[in-house]
Amino acid sequence: MAKGVIYVLTNPSFPEYVKIGYADNLEKRLKEFNNSACLPFAFRVYCIYEVNERLKDRDVHSLIDKLNPELRAIETFDGKPRIREFYNISAEDAYEILYKIASISGTLDRLRKMNPEGHEILDEKMANEIRDTSEVCFTEEKHLSKGTNKTRSLYDELKRRIISFGNISIEPRKFYIAFKSYSNICDVVIQKNKLQIALNLPEGKLQDPQNMAKDVSSKGHWGNGDYIIYIENEGMLDYSTFLIRQAYDYRGLS
Repeated sequence: MAKGVIYVLTNPSFPEYVKIGYADNLEKRLKEFNNSACLPFAFRVYCIYEVNERLKDRDVHSLIDKLNPELRAIETFDGKPRIREFYNISAEDAYEILYKIASISGTLDRLRKMNPEGHEILDEKMANEIRDTSEVCFTEEKHLSKGTNKTRSLYDELKRRIISFGNISIEPRKFYIAFKSYSNICDVVIQKNKLQIALNLPEGKLQDPQNMAKDVSSKGHWGNGDYIIYIENEGMLDYSTFLIRQAYDYRGLS
């Protein structure tokens, strides 16, 4: 019988972060989180992974920090670092981490996503409406402010390469920066330490011999198309440009 769960929580108040931790009693933990009057919207459970051993939050955080120490939300306040269990990562990417752990350990039956219901659906709709009315001006600079010098450098070089295709316009949107010819060819999401690129290609239309792209045709994501790629360093730019060029040839010249 499971002792508790590792959880991934989302909140419409800060959609760029997820909260990851462990709880013996998740319902009780959620009530503790959601009792705060400082939160405009409540947390919702994106997925859970049942475990047989009682853990501490730091056990889970230590594992994720070892995989990527730059995901954790850390700030300096009053001269001291504030380290919390928030991660600058998409809920789907957080799920993928647990999926790989469950796959290796042969415990996929203990991992499951949770469907939003009731107030959770209303909260997300309301939060989107608030952002629609409050964020009336979207700029590249606003998107780039979410990243680092590293992601800015990667974006600048990627932008130069895409523009070189010809007949390219750039349109910052609420959740991504769209690169367009006659229609969107790719959409760029600036993350803390990498770029997420949605390729506007339908499933089955991408030639990807290195298997770099993720098929997200059945998953929710920001941007158009059925494929997502991530650029984490300069060495990935050449192959990424090759993939994006296919979206340009498919969409941009039609």
